[in-house]
Amino acid sequence: METTKGKVSFYVTAIAYVLFNLRIGQDPMSTIQATLLQILQTAPYVIGITCVAVAILQYMAEGEKVPWPQRFRLFFTIGIFAGLVYAIYEYTGAALPQ
Repeated sequence: METTKGKVSFYVTAIAYVLFNLRIGQDPMSTIQATLLQILQTAPYVIGITCVAVAILQYMAEGEKVPWPQRFRLFFTIGIFAGLVYAIYEYTGAALPQ
């Protein structure tokens, strides 16, 4: 069973993941749609990188399985970095057509 500190850090990481992938729109509905689109666009890459990282961690631990809460926490952390990089790309205007 996880400790309270572990649960709190899990939820904080999940909230940070959503905040870093938040895309503001004209109204609440367009904000939700843009955020979900952002998460769906980056999720395959984040899942792939997470799978590779988990495989490396399991190899380094001589086959010991990584618990699911740590896998999700790793997914959220990688997703935070992906959301940050993509936001910088969007906000600098590099994503706009020329």
